[in-house]
Amino acid sequence: MPIPSNSPRVDRSLLRDDVFRRLRDAIVDGTFQPGEQLKDAELAEWLGVSRTPVREALLRLSTSGLVAAIPGRSTTVTPIDSKAAGDARDVIAAMHAMAVREVAGKLSDDQLEQMREANRRFAAAVSAGDVDAALDADDELHRVPVAALGNTAVESVLDHFDPLVRRAERQRFSRDGGSSVELHDTLIDLLAAGESDEASIVAFDIWHALPTEDQ
Repeated sequence: MPIPSNSPRVDRSLLRDDVFRRLRDAIVDGTFQPGEQLKDAELAEWLGVSRTPVREALLRLSTSGLVAAIPGRSTTVTPIDSKAAGDARDVIAAMHAMAVREVAGKLSDDQLEQMREANRRFAAAVSAGDVDAALDADDELHRVPVAALGNTAVESVLDHFDPLVRRAERQRFSRDGGSSVELHDTLIDLLAAGESDEASIVAFDIWHALPTEDQ
């Protein structure tokens, strides 16, 4: 397993969560490829931590479907499962649709501008072919209404299923993210106007349009 050589050490103040996020992100961004075996000793050395938080993180990742663990044998990165990604996408679409329905007409000018600025960065990243920047901007845009809703159960569901969708989403933006720019603009305008039902439909469509297999 190739281990990156130039990565910063984990902040021990939030050790378990930091280890989990670092490993999750390394799988989502393709640092660790599907089928690759993950060895806790090597991962612990890479992150500069003991093997215990690494093992805990791998267990959490297995519940999200990002790794397959066989106790006492091996842990490997799972392939992108089109059905699992599709199921996760549908759940995420429903959560975002509910969030925007509840906050339509209630977002501040600053929150709406944050979404518009994120969409401008998203459009620039898509145009430049910068998948990582596009995904970061997309995440920031959609996080605004979710944060405004303040429903921790929704946030927990999104945190659990988002990584499965993100892996498929990277493929989408590699091919075409331009259509999302206009949908984002429409969503923001509907939120500003307080059109809750229409905003909910657009939010659902943005996520549900995500292909979970090559098309």
